[in-house]
Amino acid sequence: MNYNPELIEIASKIKLVAFDVDGVMTDGSLTFLEDGREIKTYNAKDGLGVVMLSKAGIITSIITARDNNVVKIRAGQIDIKELYMGQKNKVQALIELLKKYELDLSQIAYMGDDLPDICVLQKVGLACCPKDAIKEVIENCNFVSKFNGGKGAVRELCDFILKAQNLTYDNLLKPTKQ
Repeated sequence: MNYNPELIEIASKIKLVAFDVDGVMTDGSLTFLEDGREIKTYNAKDGLGVVMLSKAGIITSIITARDNNVVKIRAGQIDIKELYMGQKNKVQALIELLKKYELDLSQIAYMGDDLPDICVLQKVGLACCPKDAIKEVIENCNFVSKFNGGKGAVRELCDFILKAQNLTYDNLLKPTKQ
């Protein structure tokens, strides 16, 4: 990974990473069964990246406008510490996270892809998006993944933050002694 030193410095201070879901953790497709249940497809490599952030002691969060059980299940699978669903005003969730963990905006990274994410992206230290985010989002980000949403963008961000903090998967995946 070849990033500018200023961006690496920003990433080295990140203590909390929050993600939107549709278009970030998924490719943005919405699939519904006849009975109204929703199906989402997630990338396993993205999921491992999020798990590695948690293992490194970085707080992980989802802030999404949608409210459904599929997101709740996935959040549990990948060790998301803070789950905010049904958030029409995503800044309110951001404020709650800042207060709860006594963080500064410069210590937060957020990855979003569409208009409802801009209000958060304009506030955080590391504003991130997938390659296929809308133009207005890309213009508000200092980290634009080379991958699309649901296709490795989350993993690239996780890897970047871990590397900026001199953390390696080798150290994080070592079994702990009991």
